[in-house]
Amino acid sequence: MFRFGSPEFLYLLIALPILVAFYVWMNIRKRNDVKKLGTLSLLKQMMPELSLKRSYLKFWIIFLVFTLGIFMLARPQFGTKVETVNKKGIELVIAIDVSNSMLARDVSPDRLSRAKQLLSRIIDERKDDQVALIVFAGEAFVQMPMTSDTQSAKLFLSTIDPSLVPVQGTAIADAINLGVNSFSSEKDVDKAMILITDGEDHEGNAIEAAKQAADKGIMINILGIGSPQGSPVPLDENSSDFKTDMQGNIVLSKLNEQICKDIAAAGKGLYVQVDNSNTALRILQSELDKLQTKDSQTLSYSEYDEKFPIFAWMILILLIFEILIYDKKNPLFKNIQLFK
Repeated sequence: MFRFGSPEFLYLLIALPILVAFYVWMNIRKRNDVKKLGTLSLLKQMMPELSLKRSYLKFWIIFLVFTLGIFMLARPQFGTKVETVNKKGIELVIAIDVSNSMLARDVSPDRLSRAKQLLSRIIDERKDDQVALIVFAGEAFVQMPMTSDTQSAKLFLSTIDPSLVPVQGTAIADAINLGVNSFSSEKDVDKAMILITDGEDHEGNAIEAAKQAADKGIMINILGIGSPQGSPVPLDENSSDFKTDMQGNIVLSKLNEQICKDIAAAGKGLYVQVDNSNTALRILQSELDKLQTKDSQTLSYSEYDEKFPIFAWMILILLIFEILIYDKKNPLFKNIQLFK
């Protein structure tokens, strides 16, 4: 893979033909001025140490330096860079409800999309943490096991939709139990879960599961998304038609705040309702910052490695070479006829 980190500097290449044209024009003008003093052959005999070829070479060296400088400013990048990164964070399991009710649009653009936006921001803020990702509806599945590669977590998060879990419902207890098993056995680092859900169609035992998690030192935080007043549920993500009951009435999906608060209290965590602002993010971040972190080392992979130092060294060598070339023959090398 190859790319330029700052490709806008490549527009400077437009100046190269202008520079060449200017140099040619200056040489023509210089020759015309010299001809006023006499013929070129006679003047060469009068100035035997003058070497026009040296002058030409010096120009093309400067031209090459200018060209390499443009490419250096554009930051060429290719190859893969691997480095060891020191991190200091917690272990964090994120569980997201993907039931059909999460398609309701009482938050913009809809509950699921807003949840994914918020969780992406959380992952960005918690880049030093180790993160696992769980999806749940009527069942719960590990979408991504515990890892320090937060960019992969964002990639997995972007692919989440209700089709990942065909069984409908809101199995919060299963998500909590699966999350507990996703943590490591480390004792010197705090552990926390974030569950984002509307709590609707809640299946039992979630409060008991949260208590058991808290007894193991795992804090359960609930982000409730939606409105208590309720909102119609689209048939699918792009549909303008809504689900109806047996009598043909439009079904409203309501945020079950009470069960969300009870689960958070049992898990010794916090409950925050998610709206279209960043309030929930700030509150949750403040709470997670209180937890005990652990130093760890991880390998960081970058798809692109900076290669501008190669161009910098080439420019330096060429500039030194250009300085060593005199416009006239160097007395130290007068017997060398390289530029005769």
